[in-house]
Amino acid sequence: MVVVGGGFGGLFATRFLRRGDVRITLVDRTTHHLFQPLLYQVATGILSVGQIAPPLRGILRKHKNVDVQLAEVTGFDLEERAVVAVRPGGTECAFAYDSLIVAPGSTTSYFGNEELAQHSLPMKTIDDALNLRRRIFAAFELAETAPSEAERRRWLTFAVVGGGPTGCEVAGQIAELAQRTLKEDFRSIDVASAVVLLFDAGKEILGTFGGGLSRKATDGLERMGVEIRTETRVTGIDGDGMDVESPNGRERIATHTVVWAAGVQASPLAGILAEAAGAERDRAGRVVVRPDCTLPDHPEIFVIGDAMTLSGLPGVGGVAVQQGIHVARTIRQRLEGRERGNPFRYRDLGSMATIGRGRAIVSFHRLRFGGLVGFLSWLFVHLALLTGHRNRFGALIAWGWAFLGRSRNQRAFTVESIGGSDIYRGFAPAGVPAFEREAG
Repeated sequence: MVVVGGGFGGLFATRFLRRGDVRITLVDRTTHHLFQPLLYQVATGILSVGQIAPPLRGILRKHKNVDVQLAEVTGFDLEERAVVAVRPGGTECAFAYDSLIVAPGSTTSYFGNEELAQHSLPMKTIDDALNLRRRIFAAFELAETAPSEAERRRWLTFAVVGGGPTGCEVAGQIAELAQRTLKEDFRSIDVASAVVLLFDAGKEILGTFGGGLSRKATDGLERMGVEIRTETRVTGIDGDGMDVESPNGRERIATHTVVWAAGVQASPLAGILAEAAGAERDRAGRVVVRPDCTLPDHPEIFVIGDAMTLSGLPGVGGVAVQQGIHVARTIRQRLEGRERGNPFRYRDLGSMATIGRGRAIVSFHRLRFGGLVGFLSWLFVHLALLTGHRNRFGALIAWGWAFLGRSRNQRAFTVESIGGSDIYRGFAPAGVPAFEREAG
């Protein structure tokens, strides 16, 4: 068996078959399993990378039937039943399979306007989170030495696009940084005067949670100082700001920091596989699969997680986890000669989002609640889902320092990292601000 992708779906399928009569090759272009729901906490200085991204080889070291391969998949030879890939350095290779699980995850969607990507900050990978962390903490540093009040306000204005869980969590944590963590760290600026804007094209944020919880989240974020703009569409982003359009007309927002959390689309691998198999895709690029998660006319190929679409399934990590277990169980049944062909059935385990210190909302069937009880529920669930006891303990300690106190230790960044970024208009290649050069 070959598994493409070490995310939730691929990893859970692999671990489920650790005692099966099967040889597994797990192929991923990174060396780690990423717990993406907590990526924003790396970006805002709460957690370290290692706490949410343990190495795949370490996780699977006791699974003797699993071989982890670092390579980027580039194609599928369905006739020869092989996955085509490229190793670091450019060497081509192929992995033969009897059964194939494709779980490559998703990428950021800009809804057809790719120009928005040039001056905005996505958050799908570790590199994205570290870059965002550099940008957030550097913005306060640059505001401290800004030559004019207008430039200072531009550095202290943070725009977050997307009112889903990720966007709300990022906006809430940036507000926490300004109101609590960094409040006494600077001398020339009032950090608490930072403006955090949250934009969404819909009528309310966190719309999937229902009106009551959406209003609770809105109230909580606004009390933290986040300014929420709904029914607002982003039309352009550049190095000095962004253009938005709402029922009140068009508006220019002066900012150097725009976080994009507005949408996702399937990994390009989904399109490559669909083309090879002649399968259909939806508007988000996800492959249309049969009820048992197999490709039409290819029962040996399973597509799971954000790369596939089935009627009524939400795009959340819980779907990928349950699908990984489902397809692994199906493969085990085939090996034992008792396949039942059961369709995949998703068990809704609820949704939750944290919006700040001691604030979260939870939706679980008919139960809907928030506040401190919601936050404690969020804390328990995410501790349970983290991989490894050491990571759980470390995360618990970090949350204690961040939420009970004010300390966030993961705040380091380098000037060179900023200076090399084209997004920072006004920086010299060596990381020297242009206004300092012009002033002599």
